[in-house]
Amino acid sequence: MNYEKINLLMTEKKYTLLKTELANTQPVDIAEFLNGLDEKQALIVFRLLHKEIAADVFAYLSTELQAGLSQLVNEKELSDILADLYFDDKVDLLEEMPANVVKRILQNTSEVERKLINQFLMYPENSAGSIMTIEFVSLKKEMLVEEAIEKIRRTAPNKETIYTCYAIDAKRHLEGTVSLKDMVLSSPDKIIKDIMVKEPIFVNTHDDQEEIAGIFKRYDLLALPVVDHEQRLVGIITIDDIVDVIEEETTEDIYKMAAVQPTSEEYINAGVFSLARKRIVWLLVLMVSATFTGLIIRSFESALQSVVVLAAFIPMLMDTGGNAGSQASILVIRSIVLGEVEFKDIAKVVWKEIRISFIVGITLAVFNFLRIYFLERYPFAIALTVSFTLFFTVMIAKVLGGVLPLVAKKLKLDPAIMASPLITTIVDAVALLIYFYSAIWFIGIEM
Repeated sequence: MNYEKINLLMTEKKYTLLKTELANTQPVDIAEFLNGLDEKQALIVFRLLHKEIAADVFAYLSTELQAGLSQLVNEKELSDILADLYFDDKVDLLEEMPANVVKRILQNTSEVERKLINQFLMYPENSAGSIMTIEFVSLKKEMLVEEAIEKIRRTAPNKETIYTCYAIDAKRHLEGTVSLKDMVLSSPDKIIKDIMVKEPIFVNTHDDQEEIAGIFKRYDLLALPVVDHEQRLVGIITIDDIVDVIEEETTEDIYKMAAVQPTSEEYINAGVFSLARKRIVWLLVLMVSATFTGLIIRSFESALQSVVVLAAFIPMLMDTGGNAGSQASILVIRSIVLGEVEFKDIAKVVWKEIRISFIVGITLAVFNFLRIYFLERYPFAIALTVSFTLFFTVMIAKVLGGVLPLVAKKLKLDPAIMASPLITTIVDAVALLIYFYSAIWFIGIEM
């Protein structure tokens, strides 16, 4: 997309040329351009779009701009946009809109569609029901292939995907799946039940979207049927929705790993107070938990006063322990998300991290002993104390980093909360205890 050319056409108010330029541009690129404009400018450009692409562009706009345009356009324009939006995009739109905008949008939908939308909005957040679409092709299993293809031709314009169709019985129970390719290659007088895949993979309306993303990855799916508690087909989830889910879940995990409350707001558009509120909660929790390290240091104050140089190595020990724990936790969290490890594998994870931490711990301890004793010329006992502490701190940090995410998953918590900040806080306290008791043993100081 030539942004400079479009900006120039807008500035010079050459709207006829601008309309032609937009007609040859991808909807997602137009939406990106509109997101950078104010509402009035965006409305001018939006009204230049052909009806065929206006709804596609609208679906890619930011939530704020969608809300703004919904209030600025007239009733007919809004009805046209909604009519061309896929059903799941309508539901996503309504979930993010202010109440007054939702009311206006619902007024421009049919009674049947309003009931369906309300039903979708009642599904639990982040469940299969909340992200599925009802725009799929269902076929009676007794149909001939010829009849099925004719139905696809007739209904395809209103369906989100036609490449996989779903065979059902008279009570809408899911019986199987059949691809468009198989139908095209089959004889017209073949019956659907003879070419369909029996016992298809499916999910329930209340299944979690993160687990569903794992199913898509495992089986390389483009679409996945969704059934209710009576095994009746109620919708499908398409790959484009799962890509959004993966992005959302990954973003949420990154926030939690950095001890920030997840938010759907864009960083640039989010308010200062909103971002501060998202950060301060975890900072307060970690700050309070960090008081334990302060209590430990105060309880060994006499030891520090007798050998003041011990204080110089505390930052290095705490930082190395925190970094070691973070490495292990992030790798295990990734493996959990990808479905590579589960709680039943905890013994394997512990054994692997013990071996890894032994190698890493020995390497770091020897390096630090040589540096402290030979280069910095500290007494042997101090070099031994620091190196001994470093070895066991790394060992404990890596084992904790591997185990705690699995424990969190078992307790139905997000493993990401066990990432860097929380692991660091725990390891800091452990490292100090090992350090001071080591000093008592090796140096002979008294508490």
